Amino acid sequence: MEIISGTKDIYINGPSCVAIGKFDGVHIGHQSLLMEISQYAKSHADEDFKSVVFTFDPAPETFFGGDGRVLTTPAEKRILFERKGVDILIEYPFDKKTADTEPLDFLNDLIVGRIGAVMMAAGSDLSFGKKGLGNADLLKSYGVENGIFVRIIDKLTVSLDKEYEVSSTLIRQMISEAKMEEAEELLGIPYFVFGKVVHGNHMGHTLGFPTVNIVPEEDKLLPPNGVYTSDVIIDGRRYAGLTNIGTKPTVSDHEVRGAETYIYDFEGDVYGCDAEIYLKHFCRPETRFESLDALKERLAADIEQYRPQKHKMD
Repeated sequence: MEIISGTKDIYINGPSCVAIGKFDGVHIGHQSLLMEISQYAKSHADEDFKSVVFTFDPAPETFFGGDGRVLTTPAEKRILFERKGVDILIEYPFDKKTADTEPLDFLNDLIVGRIGAVMMAAGSDLSFGKKGLGNADLLKSYGVENGIFVRIIDKLTVSLDKEYEVSSTLIRQMISEAKMEEAEELLGIPYFVFGKVVHGNHMGHTLGFPTVNIVPEEDKLLPPNGVYTSDVIIDGRRYAGLTNIGTKPTVSDHEVRGAETYIYDFEGDVYGCDAEIYLKHFCRPETRFESLDALKERLAADIEQYRPQKHKMD
């Protein structure tokens, strides 16, 4: 996947199928957009159509002083887009000039003029251009007037305890409440945290339970502090794990939140490697124990209780 980032000097030689949006979470609604551009590009393979994702960096909400916390960091989006087979990812700089661009100028000069869009896909809640005046209706009428195929995707719904419209806002709420299974239904995969494995305080080795540590990006939305069952991907291999999100209050006075993971049946030096931690089920809140012995006892109990069935002793 080609990545164009940090520049407005963009030109793509050839016809493109462009999905436009914020893509925070890359949830199942976003994935339907990716499917649209991919299928359209494949149906015109003889013309070498490219599938292109166009998004902003930073997100407009962040630029205008919003919360700033994201479901997926730019690095995490890159992982997901590449796995979905996107040919080109554009992370277009969002600044005051970008915000003040007239919607038709945005389409004429950039999306069509320099990216070469012959097909566009977006959600029904699309907003772009000066004062957010660009929307799905404008995009559809623009397509009709200029001979460009436009596909607008309505919000998807999922049935959990009731019907929910799939949205990044709803997923943020679920993550904030540690409703990991519900969030997975909307995301299509478990919520994950990406980062490089760093050295911790090595207390895991001292206690007999070696762990891997990653420190997420500052703007990454983390679920409540606590212990979660997890899957871990390192160097393309998947392992079962048990992850603590938090500050490790029994052994540290630092306030930096991180993800510390015990990986079942794993040995090896992975410091400096990229790790993806997929959080599947909330087990218990993070706890300050009275002693290291009490912490060790609880860790042993947690590890055995949540050990995957296929690895449990008869």
